[in-house]
Amino acid sequence: MNENIQKRIKQIETENKIWIIYIGIILLSFLSNYYEKDYFLKNNIKSKNIYRNINIIIFMTLLIIYSYFEKESIESINHKNKYTNISFIGTTAILISGLIFLYIAITDTDLEEEIAFN
Repeated sequence: MNENIQKRIKQIETENKIWIIYIGIILLSFLSNYYEKDYFLKNNIKSKNIYRNINIIIFMTLLIIYSYFEKESIESINHKNKYTNISFIGTTAILISGLIFLYIAITDTDLEEEIAFN
């Protein structure tokens, strides 16, 4: 089998594992929303802290995933087709958004801003 095809198959297998992680992130997001709602309805400080910690875990995990895709995009930049640069710009923007959302999750102790993974 062609070396490029083998590499692409390996990337697809890795992406399938990432989809499983996304399912876990979605489940954690439901749990996070439960604690966020509990905090706002009952002013439960423990729920607020659990909500924040879950969000930090979610966005740290997403940042690792986004970094993987950024690495793949950087590696493919040598292939120079018309989509390579556009893809690189997109993955870089997503990585930057992940950094911003992680920053908000860590520093917004008063839950002033609603954040969600996209």
